[in-house]
Amino acid sequence: MARAAFASIVSPSPSSPPPPPDLLGADARVRVDLAALRQALVFSFAAGGSQEAFDALLTAASLPASSWRASAFARDVYVGELVDKCLGVRIGGRAQPTCARYVTRVLTEPPRDARDVELRRGVLSELASSPATRDQAEQVYLAIVRLRALLCAPRQPAPRVRRIEVLRAAREVFELLAGSFAGATSGLARLREFGAAVVAGEGHGRLAALLDHDEHLGSIDLRVRVGADGEVRAMQIVRITENRDNPFHVSLLRRLLDRLVLMLRGYRTTSGEVAERLLSEAFAGVEDAVAMLVQLGGDLEVYLGALGLRDLALEKGLAATLPALVEADQPLRVEGLFNPLLLAAGFVPVPCDLEAGPGALVVVTGPNSGGKTRLLQAIAIAQLLAQAGLFAPVRGGQLPRASGLFASLFEEARADQPEGHLGMELLRIRRLFDELDAGALVVLDELCSGTNPSEGEEIARLVLSLLPELGVRAFVTTHLLQFAARLAQDRPLPALEFLQVELDELERPTYRFAAGVARTSLAQRTAARLGVTREELLERIAAKRRARLSS
Repeated sequence: MARAAFASIVSPSPSSPPPPPDLLGADARVRVDLAALRQALVFSFAAGGSQEAFDALLTAASLPASSWRASAFARDVYVGELVDKCLGVRIGGRAQPTCARYVTRVLTEPPRDARDVELRRGVLSELASSPATRDQAEQVYLAIVRLRALLCAPRQPAPRVRRIEVLRAAREVFELLAGSFAGATSGLARLREFGAAVVAGEGHGRLAALLDHDEHLGSIDLRVRVGADGEVRAMQIVRITENRDNPFHVSLLRRLLDRLVLMLRGYRTTSGEVAERLLSEAFAGVEDAVAMLVQLGGDLEVYLGALGLRDLALEKGLAATLPALVEADQPLRVEGLFNPLLLAAGFVPVPCDLEAGPGALVVVTGPNSGGKTRLLQAIAIAQLLAQAGLFAPVRGGQLPRASGLFASLFEEARADQPEGHLGMELLRIRRLFDELDAGALVVLDELCSGTNPSEGEEIARLVLSLLPELGVRAFVTTHLLQFAARLAQDRPLPALEFLQVELDELERPTYRFAAGVARTSLAQRTAARLGVTREELLERIAAKRRARLSS
């Protein structure tokens, strides 16, 4: 009966669920598997859980529909490195552990619906423009991290203390959400609505009452006698007052009566068992809301990571902004484009301006180590981040929406590859046409470099002539300078445009780009810079001979 009496205080009653705290979709919804998360939370609350289990459930969350396929670009764009080194979350100078797999999924699956992109841009704009709002988001995220850490803590000597701390951490997150983001006009307003709905619900009321009962069981009035030296000489309890206003309060007489009835019925129930039951039922009352915090934590990692990229750029005098996204038939035009992977590697990239007309096929030429491959990578990253609704590594401009991305920038020889260099190049081209859809963006490095120039030109001409049939915008680098020069002169395709690495007065690359075709690859200058000249190599041979004679 005592057990039933306590259970009746906290028995759940039906209530409308709180609005989902979804920050990624225009139509807010619960995107995580609530049933699986409930099960994981029950085990974690009882005995401690696994961070990997929660990360796996978060990574499997549904996302808004996308037409992009990560397999067509993720490896060559180095998306994993981009997420790890450029989109990390740092708060107060301290790096926070994130679910990189979830952030990667969000990044590589840009929404098809423009409304979803606009919602994300609105959230980022509000966070970036208001330090106070960003601080509130960071405090909410830290509170979720603390709750997650408590849930995943291993078994402890005092498990009941850990469970109470879990409940306190959950209450802290809900009340923090309810009190934050006042006046928010973006999707952040959903977080306040979610927190307010949870705090107003019966589950949170029972949780708060239980914690208040734990923190304020009663009051003791003391009379203390102090000596002339300030030392306490005597202490007397004047009055003990129980907190009778708390719904969990049970009088001493009722507690004794309940235990006597249970004993007569043959049951032995300790106060510890009753407390455990109360804690479990209090957690059950907010279980779904805690499960939605897993989704919210992942979403906040996406936005705080995007702000981290912006911070990284600003530290080096660069800019990361939200460029305008325009229709596919509009020109591409960006200012201050840079490659964030160079920034993460400790280099300060040289920003460049770039323009390309609707459906343009841009042929890029210039010397080795002049920045051609890194330019293509920067274009792909900017398109990817912008269409995901995040800050792109540009100072401003506009990017036409793309239906997908195909990137082939780094082809490495493998011991098990089925073909030679030319065969692998042709397979790469076939894959390009297999995977491309109309309206996609293509970045292709070193087109047809695996064969002699005459055959390479023929294949390159074929590829360039057919790309317009797919209705794509493409950026292609080549070392076939004479071929590029003939294309620029003959203009066999109306959409062809040409960029070359800009050189200074000493013919050194500036890592900027200008219209036109490069006249030389500067192979001899590169060889001289790296010490690969006849004189340098003869000196190395002579040094080896001298070393052998002296030995």
